[in-house]
Amino acid sequence: MLKSVQIDTQHFFEEAYLTSTISEERKKILHEIAAFISEKIAQNEPVNLNYICTHNSRRSQLAQVWSSYATTFFNLPTIRSFSGGTSATSFNRNTVKTLQEAGFNFQILEFSHQNPVYLITYKNCKKPIVGYSKRYDCQKNDKPFIAITTCAKAAQNCPFIVDAVKRFHLPFNDPEKFDSNSQMLENYLKINTQIAREIYTVFKQIKSSF
Repeated sequence: MLKSVQIDTQHFFEEAYLTSTISEERKKILHEIAAFISEKIAQNEPVNLNYICTHNSRRSQLAQVWSSYATTFFNLPTIRSFSGGTSATSFNRNTVKTLQEAGFNFQILEFSHQNPVYLITYKNCKKPIVGYSKRYDCQKNDKPFIAITTCAKAAQNCPFIVDAVKRFHLPFNDPEKFDSNSQMLENYLKINTQIAREIYTVFKQIKSSF
């Protein structure tokens, strides 16, 4: 079992939302995502969010975890969150570390040197999140889904996604470029916080629609 940390995930989530501003350009994208999800819920249609990046190791994993957490935080149980890559690699260890800093606990569910499967929980967690690297079209990802690409390469390499009812492009800086940097964990935490902030913004708007 990986070491867990005693940090309040709810506090991290709320502080991420409150402590920084979002540009008007980003707000427009977030508003469009929230409006489309709200429309699907109002029509009693399934809402499966599939966050997609190149390797499903960093940004898409962070987005899936925070999106899964947000469904509990905002009590929106009909929304399900997944992630995938244009190829599968592994759930990067630095991604694990930055989520631990936000209060998530990681337990190895299935051991693998290349791509371990994690059971991810948090305080008062009712349904653990299963995290590992996989392709966006993996059978474990429910379909049809709303595709949200989190990096430019994924958007370019997937000009057409068969099972996507809608796609949005919400790119984030790639934390991989900081992997050999002395400020590595600090930079991962910045991106982690940004993703938490923007997921909060989307789900807050959805919740206010009902």
